[in-house]
Amino acid sequence: MGRPTLSLVIPVFNEEAVLPMLHERVQSFLASLGLPAEVVFVNDGSKDRTFEMLQELAKSDRRYKVVSFARNFGHQVAITAGLDYARGEAVVVMDADLQDPPEVVLQMVAKWREGFDVVYGRRHHRESETWFKLVTAKIFYRCFAAMVPIEVPLDTGDFRLMSRRVVVALRALKETHRFVRGMVAWIGFKQTAVLYDRAGRAAGETKYPLKKMLKFAADGITSFSILPLRASSYLGLFISFVSVVMAIWAMVAHFVYHATVPGWTASIVTTSLLAAVQLVMIGILGEYVGRIYEQVKGRPLYLVGDVLNMPRQPDNDDLDDDGDAPAAP
Repeated sequence: MGRPTLSLVIPVFNEEAVLPMLHERVQSFLASLGLPAEVVFVNDGSKDRTFEMLQELAKSDRRYKVVSFARNFGHQVAITAGLDYARGEAVVVMDADLQDPPEVVLQMVAKWREGFDVVYGRRHHRESETWFKLVTAKIFYRCFAAMVPIEVPLDTGDFRLMSRRVVVALRALKETHRFVRGMVAWIGFKQTAVLYDRAGRAAGETKYPLKKMLKFAADGITSFSILPLRASSYLGLFISFVSVVMAIWAMVAHFVYHATVPGWTASIVTTSLLAAVQLVMIGILGEYVGRIYEQVKGRPLYLVGDVLNMPRQPDNDDLDDDGDAPAAP
């Protein structure tokens, strides 16, 4: 069987409320696309009726493929699994909540036809987002762009089209803590953007509460930047300089001015400050060491429980005998 021209990769987690609307929109999109296509749903350990509903959808349309995890492994790993199983010449990653409009994919396909390897959706307007999320997202992406040595497009998420050679290159990256949009930027190739208005969730609740957002931000920064480690070194040098100045001041006060200050408050404040700085630096170092520990264990990124309308093992036809991606032409 030949490859489909386009694969849609859609991670889902507890999305029973939105699946009927998603199915309707995807069917309309596939009808307007006019190209051979498949839709790869990755069930990320849902606890509701999501998997049962996906089973019914897969029975009704053979273009629907389902990969169901043995447990919840996280959104970025679900995207990774979708890229592993997708067979299309171009692959689009989009969320299940319909905040990423399927109709925008038509614009992405047009750009891909022009020769671009990556076409990412840049948010022009975001509906139903709280001011807190809008502000923190804007701050994070600009800080992230300033900290990493690669050019990462601002105001973009994981909604993007990737050519087959980009997907193959991504499959060769084996890090455990994954920040897919940063990995795509790191790979390079010819990239461009399409603007779109990001709608609110069609149904259900957000799967990215504050705790997950903070973890996601930490994964992104520590995966691509050592600046926090360097900042700890710079801060250590600054504290050392301040300590030397204070020592000189203390000796001058004692031997020249014969000042007799008990110094209890200054000692406590200085000791507390140094202890706090040390704990912060140890915490930053621990974040990196912890990621090394997770990586060297060599565990698989995910475990598959069930698959529907596809082989249990992903398609490796475009990998070489060692399991690595061939060099891009």
